[in-house]
Amino acid sequence: MKKKNSKTRFLYYGIAIGCLTVFALILISSVIDIGEKLRRISVYLEIGFYVLVVLLIYFAIIHPIIVIVRSPSLSIVTTMDRKDARAVAVYKRVAKMIVKNNDLPQDQVVLLTNYKESEELLFNLNFVFERSIKKQLNKVIIHNAKTVMISTAICQSARFDMITVFAVNLKMIKELVLKCGFRPSMKNLSKLTINVFSTALIAEGLENLNLEDVMPKTAMNAIGEIPMLGKVLESITQGAANALLTIRIGCVTRRYLFNDGAVVTKEDIRRQAYKETLKIIPIVIAETVSFFPRKIVKFFTRKKDNTDTEEVVGDAE
Repeated sequence: MKKKNSKTRFLYYGIAIGCLTVFALILISSVIDIGEKLRRISVYLEIGFYVLVVLLIYFAIIHPIIVIVRSPSLSIVTTMDRKDARAVAVYKRVAKMIVKNNDLPQDQVVLLTNYKESEELLFNLNFVFERSIKKQLNKVIIHNAKTVMISTAICQSARFDMITVFAVNLKMIKELVLKCGFRPSMKNLSKLTINVFSTALIAEGLENLNLEDVMPKTAMNAIGEIPMLGKVLESITQGAANALLTIRIGCVTRRYLFNDGAVVTKEDIRRQAYKETLKIIPIVIAETVSFFPRKIVKFFTRKKDNTDTEEVVGDAE
């Protein structure tokens, strides 16, 4: 049984490494293609572009991976005695990360910094998780889903959508790990890597999505009478689909974090993730759709206020 689990684990490791390798090749190919076009304008422009890309890749992809992998894993201590020195060290490190990366009430900070025994620390960790951490994780998922929806709805480049979705999902996993203070097991991280890569590929394919594929003819005829409405709805639909996939990855990550070390089947995780995704997606769509009108109103209000100010100054003169 152990040999079978070990083989399965290494299989996931291999597939995850393969996904990262394929993504790296796709990214390098896209960067070189743009760099060759910039070379026709200026060699210095090409070099500057490569430097900028290296910095972006480090901060958007490499650094989040390092942060996630270096975070402690509670799955390591589930087989240990809770009073074991190594287990206590992990719990203390988790407590420090939670205090550092969360805006906790002062009484909860005291619970995670002032304690006498490891059993008390473990009890305090569970209390803080239930009272504060779980609520903050949903905010992280919603924020990143909105980012994906807005960026993929505005941009009309399939390759850019793919890279954006990959980077944002990776950033979301990093933020969830920092909020919790620990990461999923390496096996579950490998599964998440495969999910993120698959989602990025789907995002690239969604760029070719047409409204005719998802809407009846009567609705399409009505939309066709209004100029540009079809393109706008196509972009919103693509963005919403990508946001839906991002929410699912966030929910799966959260489920892995909460259930690491427990006996939870793959079907349970999928079912719960879909339920939570369906609850969150209406919130993301509503907030994202209302984002643009608010920005437009603020823009014209600011412009009007500036005009009124100039008129007052002109009258005074």
